[in-house]
Amino acid sequence: MDATAHHYAITVEDLERSIEFYRDSLGLDVLSRFSVGGEAFATGVGVDGASAEFAHLDAGDARLELVSYDPEGDQRPAPRLNEPGATHLGLEVDDLAAVADELPADVETLSEPQTTESGTAILFVVDPEGNLVELLEP
Repeated sequence: MDATAHHYAITVEDLERSIEFYRDSLGLDVLSRFSVGGEAFATGVGVDGASAEFAHLDAGDARLELVSYDPEGDQRPAPRLNEPGATHLGLEVDDLAAVADELPADVETLSEPQTTESGTAILFVVDPEGNLVELLEP
């Protein structure tokens, strides 16, 4: 197998609000929007009667896929980063300090930008659905 990354998916409750966050706050371009339903989709995702609205955004070498399902699943809080099953999206930026300064005031962060022992500068932001996004400058 010679697999390469195609997309990274985040399931969201409010697709419009999430698109606005990733487009307007983080600068990702919307590549496409589409709907999928039908028996093959429901069987493929293992959710009876499922249909979904999708948005693909340009995240460099792969796409960020935002997906909103009908029916919605249980709304559980996202696990903390140090818990098994935790996930986050990592996006590389050229100038983390400048990006941090340009974030809208209503974007929640876990801290100010930090430089780790490895020399990488990181800043975790929280999207409107509670998902963590790591902005990093190597």
